[in-house]
Formats: sequence, C-alpha cells, structure tokens
Amino acid sequence: MNEFVVETRRQLNNLLRIGTVSEVDLPRARCRVQSDGNLTGWLPWLNSSAGQVRSWHAPSPGEQVLLLALSGELTTAFVLPGIFSDAFPAPSAAKDAVCWQFPDGAQIAYEPESGALTASGIQSASIRAAVKITLDSPLVECTQQLKAKTFALSEGGTLQGNISHSGGSFSSNGVVAHSHVHAGVESGGSKTAGPQ
Repeated sequence: MNEFVVETRRQLNNLLRIGTVSEVDLPRARCRVQSDGNLTGWLPWLNSSAGQVRSWHAPSPGEQVLLLALSGELTTAFVLPGIFSDAFPAPSAAKDAVCWQFPDGAQIAYEPESGALTASGIQSASIRAAVKITLDSPLVECTQQLKAKTFALSEGGTLQGNISHSGGSFSSNGVVAHSHVHAGVESGGSKTAGPQ
C-alpha cells in the first residue's frame, strides 16, 4: 500500500513541472530539460500549429519551460516553452503589443496604441510573390537608393536633382532626346523649329 501511495505521489508531482532547457536537437525538434536535479531524455516541444499549417519556434538553451507529463511519466512528457525568466526577460511591457525579439538584436513589433508595425535591427528582407505585391498607402517613402529593372508611372510625378541616363534611348512624347533634329536652322538670332 505504501508503495502505491509513493508511486501515485511521484506521478502527481510529475504531471506539471518547471524546468530549464539544457540541450536542443534542431533536426529532430527535440530538447532535454533540467528540472529539480533531473535531466530528461529528448522530448518534443509544442508549437502553435503542426498540421497542414506549421510553425517553427525552437526553444533556447537556458529557456524556462513547463513539462507536461502524461500519466506523470517524464519519458512521455511534452515541453511547453515560453516562461520569462531573469535570463530571458519579456521584450515589451506594452499592454496590447505583439513583439518578437531575436538573439542578434532584431525586433518585430506591432503597437496598437500608435498603429505602428516595426521591424528593426534586421540585415535584409525578402518578399517573393508569383503574381503581384501591392503597397496601398497615400505615401511610400524610400530614404536611400531605390533600384528596379523597369518602372511605369500612370499619373505623372516630379523629379528633382541631377538625372543621368546612359544606354538605350530616352524618349519624350515620341521624340528621342539624343538623336532628334531641328528644322529651319538659320544663323543669327532666329529660333529653330520644334524637334523632329
């Protein structure tokens, strides 16, 4: 009877346990957790989705997690990451914000109070679309060089500063700028006719 009580107590104590990630096996999506002096075997961690739609968010060594042990057996436990700690504090204290902080200092955040979506500290960004990308805003501002293979303006615009053109032809209203000629050329103060 005493053995039954002891075993039942052990299983109950193991149902939910706080631990710290010790090692991570990325290809197998498994990790080992240190909890109350015990090091678990390789256990799967939980993500937000793992079906037709899948997400990936690997825990970090030192991250505080919750062990969910079915029937109180740590050998069949699942790891629920995401408990803030002194080693890994919360990246934001805003009430309604959503924020991701990365090891290299990059951060992606949305703050409903200001309506601002920001991505900072990143080195590059890539969006690949098979059909079209739409930027629908009263103003799209590029602070440095903007490079494109081709471009088309449908409602006009304004250019300021020096413009340099090389290679190919530059045409305005059907007139090629670098090769057009003027009729009615005379010496003196007469003006030429329009370009041809």
